[in-house]
Amino acid sequence: MSSAVVIGASGGIGAAFVRALEEEGTFDTVHAFARRFTGSGHLDLEDEASIAAAAAHVAKGAAPTLIFVATGLLHADGHGPEKAIGDLDPAWLARTFAVNAVGPAIVAKHFLPLMPRDGRCVFAVLSARVGSISDNRLGGWYGYRAAKAALNMLVRTLAIEEKRRNGRSIVVALHPGTVDTALSKPFQGNVAPGQLFDADRAALQLLDVIDGLKVPDSGKLFAWDGAELTP
Repeated sequence: MSSAVVIGASGGIGAAFVRALEEEGTFDTVHAFARRFTGSGHLDLEDEASIAAAAAHVAKGAAPTLIFVATGLLHADGHGPEKAIGDLDPAWLARTFAVNAVGPAIVAKHFLPLMPRDGRCVFAVLSARVGSISDNRLGGWYGYRAAKAALNMLVRTLAIEEKRRNGRSIVVALHPGTVDTALSKPFQGNVAPGQLFDADRAALQLLDVIDGLKVPDSGKLFAWDGAELTP
């Protein structure tokens, strides 16, 4: 028996990912967690106690062999990606890092130990192409770029440690492309035709990438089409 875990399951990509896993039928149990959920399904990335409680709930059943962190924060409460250095706000920067980098790292702290110590396992987090330092040609979006760059480094570091625990474990960051969700809604006018994916398609594309991952891929960043991205 095995289980899968989806964190951020109330969002567009997360909810679609849960549906795809349930339709696929590979896992005996699909655990869905989100900040908006109540009871055993509640998990707030800014509250470590809720992350620990969610992990304890999963630990009662079959060990997870797939954990997918489908979360991200780009805009909220009147704040959005900064266009210039003058827009920087310390509190918003801190929250951007808390949700996009620190939260997934604390999820790994509590959930990675639940995965088997042998056999293929995948821990995947949503990152973004704009988190690539080498690919930054436009500037702006300071907080989101920096937080996703930090997440990519965390993934690399987690992958190194996890390899010592399970040599066949895979820890990766995934770029979903531009998906028609609340996160991307204000910025969809700049998306090229054919490059805006609906959430269900995005979930299936990411599942295909996950299914094709090999052990040497651990610690890397991959796009929705399977292409490796340079951090």
